[in-house]
Amino acid sequence: MPELPEVESVRRGLVRRRLRGVAVARVRSSGKPLRLARPQPLAALRRATHGHRFLDVRRLGKYLLLELDGRWSVLVHLGMSGNLVTAKRADPWAPHTHVVFELADGRDLRFVDPRRFGMVDVVERGRERAHPSLAVLGPDPIAEGLPPDHLATAAASRATPVKQFILDQAVLAGVGNIYASEALWLARIAPTRPARRLGADGAAALTVAIHDVLEFAIDNGGTTLRDFVGADGVPGDNGEYLLVYGRAGEPCPRCGTAIKKAMQAGRATYWCPTCQAR
Repeated sequence: MPELPEVESVRRGLVRRRLRGVAVARVRSSGKPLRLARPQPLAALRRATHGHRFLDVRRLGKYLLLELDGRWSVLVHLGMSGNLVTAKRADPWAPHTHVVFELADGRDLRFVDPRRFGMVDVVERGRERAHPSLAVLGPDPIAEGLPPDHLATAAASRATPVKQFILDQAVLAGVGNIYASEALWLARIAPTRPARRLGADGAAALTVAIHDVLEFAIDNGGTTLRDFVGADGVPGDNGEYLLVYGRAGEPCPRCGTAIKKAMQAGRATYWCPTCQAR
């Protein structure tokens, strides 16, 4: 599933593709439902976007906000396999293209999602956090920054393992499975440590590690394991630089101990049993 760095890479790609200032001439749809079998809000999309220009592209956690010069913004979640790409109007639609914004400059902005777990919706500008999908999110480590004591305060009464704790989108918006493993390794914290035993020093180290891991991945265009591509259709390069995720059996880059893999709450976790001893 695309995580914060992948979604941020799409955001930056859309800015580079000069989406700002371009008006929407028409919205088209495959008619197939997306997330939770919910019908696409095509009428609302048309009312919110027709004739309006894109002002900016923002991100909150794993969500994109395409701001328009009217009352509304377009809210997009890429789901597990979604992509938001620009294309020439004459280019054939890729398989699984479900929403197309035809732009006044002759291009399309296309939402492609094979598994249809993504979302395209509208949200009122200035009241984005009132949308049910955004209301539950914690702070965004990059777009909003983390207060120095946020993790320590949030973890104080949590017995859950720290990896599951930082995957909770109500604690941190945008951190996913790949970067949780990477950040815990960087901070030298065992993924199984109870969150309430982080302590002030552990929470501070993890705050810095999360920021650094995410920024590094953004600089590399995100991590492509299967489906992810940026707004220009190019996969991310960060997979080449992952330190522990997907490296089971390989030597730890810091101490040489073989990296271990285990399942935690149904997700693969990678760590060094020496550097991240409990």
